[in-house]
Amino acid sequence: MNDILNPDQIGINKLNKEQKAAVIQTEGPVIVLAGAGSGKTRVLIHRVLYLVLEKRVRPTNILLSTFTNKAAGEMLERIIRVFAQNKIHEQPTVGTFHSLCAKILRRDGREIGIPISFQIFDDQDQLETIKEAFSVLSLNPKEIRPRAVLAMISQAKNQMIDETTYESIAHGYFQEAVSKVYPVYQSLLADHDALDFDDLLIKTIELFKKNPEVLSRYQDKFQYVLVDEYQDTNESQYQLTKLLGGKGRNICIVGDFSQSIYSFRGADFRNLEKFKRDFPDAITFPLSQNYRSTQNILDAATSVISNNATHPILSLWTENHSGEDIVIFQADSEHSEAEFIIQQVLLTKQKDLGLKLSDVAVLYRTNAQSRALEETFLHNSIPYILVGGTRFYARREVKDVLSYLSYLANNKNKVSLKRIIKIGKKRADKFLEYAAQFNEKDYINQKATIDIMDEVTNKTSYIELYDEKDPEDKSRIENIKELRSVAIEFPNLVQFLENVALVEQENASTPLSASMPDRTSFEKADAITFMTMHAAKGLEFKIVFIVGMEEGLFPHSQSMQDVGELEEERRLCYVGITRAREKLYLCFAKRRLYFGQIVSNQISRFIYELPEEVLKKNYIERYVDEPTFL
Repeated sequence: MNDILNPDQIGINKLNKEQKAAVIQTEGPVIVLAGAGSGKTRVLIHRVLYLVLEKRVRPTNILLSTFTNKAAGEMLERIIRVFAQNKIHEQPTVGTFHSLCAKILRRDGREIGIPISFQIFDDQDQLETIKEAFSVLSLNPKEIRPRAVLAMISQAKNQMIDETTYESIAHGYFQEAVSKVYPVYQSLLADHDALDFDDLLIKTIELFKKNPEVLSRYQDKFQYVLVDEYQDTNESQYQLTKLLGGKGRNICIVGDFSQSIYSFRGADFRNLEKFKRDFPDAITFPLSQNYRSTQNILDAATSVISNNATHPILSLWTENHSGEDIVIFQADSEHSEAEFIIQQVLLTKQKDLGLKLSDVAVLYRTNAQSRALEETFLHNSIPYILVGGTRFYARREVKDVLSYLSYLANNKNKVSLKRIIKIGKKRADKFLEYAAQFNEKDYINQKATIDIMDEVTNKTSYIELYDEKDPEDKSRIENIKELRSVAIEFPNLVQFLENVALVEQENASTPLSASMPDRTSFEKADAITFMTMHAAKGLEFKIVFIVGMEEGLFPHSQSMQDVGELEEERRLCYVGITRAREKLYLCFAKRRLYFGQIVSNQISRFIYELPEEVLKKNYIERYVDEPTFL
């Protein structure tokens, strides 16, 4: 290594007091509570640089676990750049838990019977294996959905529950069915010389527990363990961290209770508290200085999240100016909500000539909400990019229902018929029986589109393809329900289909109005970004609009009866608010066409949890029975 150290190359002198303290405390367990926009990535990178350049730790003795491969790549690139300046050619191990465990099992998995050439099954491979297990057990996939079983097995694995333990705790018809499939599924994976993604973690833990000498070798190798986004770890990731860092105890975890929003993936923010119990001598460094947002935005975020009672809260502050007032806007409908956004963006662009459309993001709670936004923006020729999702009318479940309706409107439509048959032969037979009756009785001129749609989905049992307990399926069901909202607006079936075709034609002629999940792609495009608040985590924008701030929508109706789920909704609101750098708009509608019904929801409780001065500035008055916005 180069003996001459240039502190400026580390950049440690540019860190604030709290960041610097977190970097230089290299020995023993460390907890970094990093609030939104507080520079946690900077701390992690500088900690690695400090260990190597100042403490003379070999890079190969450092493990940095990140939440995504993309984050790992970005961090490693910055580290290597400084290493190269100091003529250091070794690299630390930087990657996700899954990528690390895959490497460990390739090398040492044979100790527990895993062949070196094992395959890693993706989601589709796993689903096909579940279906194979169904066949072995003579289970009917129409009675119990294979995907729901797969989701339950994955959930069990995340909690370190193996097939034997699961069988002993299963209760109820569904779980008992899962308990039968689980061991067969694992046996089939073994027959295929395959592991699923969850197995990568639990098999590594099994390897370490059964072979202490193997564990000791990796503990000696990784003398310093750093884990990013610790609030998003599950039980298996928690145990891996404890095992790998248990010998040297030089573990640094970085996380924020208030940004834990992935419980549906098995994440448990309580792992931060468990770490404190397992390592009572851990030193905690809170990072509360924010470098992203104005103080007004931070005050709003802190005020909302402070209503959570089950985890610590960081009160964020900044040296940035107080900034513009937060705007609370009441729209007449979901379409006027979208029109307001367009109006505000265009007005801001007139005042700020440097503002780009890519500086603006519109965030929402559910994917189904994008439909009204997409249509309004298309009609007004405002370019947008839908991140982390597919255009509403291009979503599989929407296209399926549209194929049924298209065939009813034109029974010569062989393209729709082909798709209908592909959905399922028995469903196709039931549908064609209904279609004959439909034509015979001239329903196309007698029935409203929404009634036809409901009859079709009932006759074909189409919605039963999806399980509400599965997050992905729940989103698909919501999209089908949202299609009912369009049906309400176009009671004539032909006109309804014509509207869909025209919207899709507008999409086709507007290249930016496409799904572009690649971050670099949408950052380069001059278009407004649409995304869910889950998808927005880790991103930031100059101006942020959060739409649908209504009870039942945000917070979501399914969270209303559970304190833990409601608190996660509040954390999601916190994440959404802290995406904004300079300007924040919170929008809600007096009436909303939602899932085919016109609803008048109460204003979201999250609005009333804002600082009182924000409410006053927005002319909000509180009444005992119902709040009124003036």
